[in-house]
Amino acid sequence: MCGIVGYVGGDYAVPILLSALERLEYRGYDSAGIAIIEKGKLVVEKKVGKIRELVRSLWGKKYSSTIGIGHTRWATHGAPSEVNAHPQVDDSKNFAVVHNGIIENYLELKEELTAKGHRFISDTDTEVIAHLIAENYRGDLLRAVLETVKVLKGAFAFAVITPKEPDKIVGVKKGSPLIVGIGKGENFLASDIPAILPYTRNVISLDDGEVAVLTKDSVEIYNFEGLPVSKEIFVVPWDLLSAEKGGFKHFMLKEIFEQPKAIADTVAGFLSQDLSLPFEISKVERIVTIACGTSYHAGLVGKYWIERFARIPNEVVYASEFRYADTPVDERTLVIAISQSGETADTRFAALSAKEKGAPVVGIVNVVGSSLDREADFTLYTHAGPEIGVAATKTFTSQLAILFLTALLFARRRGVIDRDFFYREVEKLNEVARKVEKVLELNEEIAEIATRYRKFKNFLYLGR
Repeated sequence: MCGIVGYVGGDYAVPILLSALERLEYRGYDSAGIAIIEKGKLVVEKKVGKIRELVRSLWGKKYSSTIGIGHTRWATHGAPSEVNAHPQVDDSKNFAVVHNGIIENYLELKEELTAKGHRFISDTDTEVIAHLIAENYRGDLLRAVLETVKVLKGAFAFAVITPKEPDKIVGVKKGSPLIVGIGKGENFLASDIPAILPYTRNVISLDDGEVAVLTKDSVEIYNFEGLPVSKEIFVVPWDLLSAEKGGFKHFMLKEIFEQPKAIADTVAGFLSQDLSLPFEISKVERIVTIACGTSYHAGLVGKYWIERFARIPNEVVYASEFRYADTPVDERTLVIAISQSGETADTRFAALSAKEKGAPVVGIVNVVGSSLDREADFTLYTHAGPEIGVAATKTFTSQLAILFLTALLFARRRGVIDRDFFYREVEKLNEVARKVEKVLELNEEIAEIATRYRKFKNFLYLGR
């Protein structure tokens, strides 16, 4: 789950951006970067790894810029690298963009822009946004952004700056979080409140379909049609630690409530991915799913869907046992390896063993660029973001979502189901995300029932 920050004001932007990014570390990330406007030019600095690597790269560089945007990246399109890190820029290096979310139609847009002469250097969907804004720019950044969002499909939040309008940040929200911080002679943009809490507690929460235009002395909000929107400022009552948890008592509870978004993002990511399989699914005679822990239990559920929709026998094996049991696999066996981190040793080694025997391997991971992602012949991604709580919540439900989609994909490729059936089932999965959200809205009622049950149970026990 990527983190976005932005600053425009009277102070030096770089230390404020770096400090804000550090407060978003709990979101998890594989790279970080900033873009500032320095003496009329766009300057971009980004590094793979911890934010301290970015800090080291900036050490000794004296920037006087008072405007900039920053980003911590959790990869969804393109492996972790400096090229794929944010901010992303257009050909002319006049527009820098940081982005959280998934652009479902980025491949289609990339083809259209390439045909117009745009050159892409990254594997990210974010770079498309920068090129689109450059394509649409006619002297008005807000108008260029409004034209751009008309063609973007998916859930996203992004921020953009340009030396053509050096006193302005434009932020967009549709399906991914974005808030505005109101200061005195300075204003902020962030994906989460903790990023800006040391500087201001006055916050505007953007709704989907809204665009914020920030200068150091003003904040203007518009809808996607370009009409002004009136917004209320609220004062954040939480301390920093509570803000990181989004007001929840602990991260696990926060992540339970993130499940609807994790499911929806996984569906969106699946639909935006190039689904050209590097093997012939019609020649697969059986599937072996290998995993450990919670991922193993997700595989057990996935077996039911794969056999039901794709009509392929599916065996689910604990990865550590697969390695030593000498399970017979060959080129007619497809191995599905599931690992949230993509680094589970038993699962990785089992997958490599299967590959040595000629079996194609499909990886299901939550971390782009992880070892299993690189070692698999084809990878399908969950889009749950980092999970800090020890017990699996949103990562498990997003694995179920991707396994359901995998079953549909295989069935479609084998001709067992048609296109209409495929998309009807995908829409049902999106409906599941909405239903989970409705259930979570009953949180207080469920807690009350649980409390009553616990008291009743204690009564029965003490009565004995």
